[in-house]
Amino acid sequence: MFTPNTTKLPNSNPGYQRVFKPDKLTFGMFFPIEAFNGDIPTMQNQVGLAQFAEQAGFASLAFRDVPLRDPSFGDSGQVFDVWPYLGYIAGQTKEIALLTAAVILPLRHPVHTAKAAASVDQLSNGRLLLGVASGDRPVEFPAFGVDFESRGENFREKLALLKIYWGQYFPQVDSSFGHMMGADVIPKPVASHVPLLVTGHSQQDLSWIAEHADGWMSYPRSIAAQGQIVQRWRDTVEAVLPGQYKPFTQSYFIDLTDKPNEATTPIHLGHRSGRNALLTHLHACKRIGVDHLIFNLKYSQRPADEVLQELAEFVLPEFF
Repeated sequence: MFTPNTTKLPNSNPGYQRVFKPDKLTFGMFFPIEAFNGDIPTMQNQVGLAQFAEQAGFASLAFRDVPLRDPSFGDSGQVFDVWPYLGYIAGQTKEIALLTAAVILPLRHPVHTAKAAASVDQLSNGRLLLGVASGDRPVEFPAFGVDFESRGENFREKLALLKIYWGQYFPQVDSSFGHMMGADVIPKPVASHVPLLVTGHSQQDLSWIAEHADGWMSYPRSIAAQGQIVQRWRDTVEAVLPGQYKPFTQSYFIDLTDKPNEATTPIHLGHRSGRNALLTHLHACKRIGVDHLIFNLKYSQRPADEVLQELAEFVLPEFF
């Protein structure tokens, strides 16, 4: 358990294989799985909704890393810290992937991040996909004594350290964040490293992301604009690592109405629509090459259980 498995690739992990399937569009659900006003959700019935999502065939459950409440930002994620909540939900589910979107590397010490992520990865039998980011809430950085403007360099160094702590046995480390000799970070992950998905650009250019990450997560756009972004990602991966395939993931806010034929109207980072217009949009996402799409119900006007039931009955089967 504590010896690095450097021969096993992260894309062989059960979580990665559930989320990313050749020529398929799969779906996830963001926590909190509920609609809510303001920035703080109720966090009620989340285990039941997560278990329903798993049984219905959703590929992932996505967790936010929001260390501090900033009411002006309008979203405190699932409120609970990402690591204990990951462990809690891992213990209540069996097969669904557990995806972070995203852990803010500059605000966390890399030893803690490496140990926490590998622990969840082992305890969930390889279901963790570690989405990481450089952070976009300036109010958080002074509280941690971290310089907001240098977060890009901070991010790069910490991501490299994660791979060292996971993939080497008693490494000698001399970094900006500490010095380690004669000690080791345990447990090691199921594979050579926990699958890493960079969110947004995280202050990096796309070539760096293609080389160092196992996939890329971005934000919703029009189909035409997103198609260009996906193609740019594919071209960059091919240029950096010829012949390799690295997946593209996006978030998507929905307000699914109870009228199946209702037309689409824009909402923040997504759409309000009936299920038929939603299906049209999702088929277009598949056509342009989106591999995994994560629904967010914050702006929904219907109860989460009703929306999940309709997605499970009428939407997911179109993509199995």
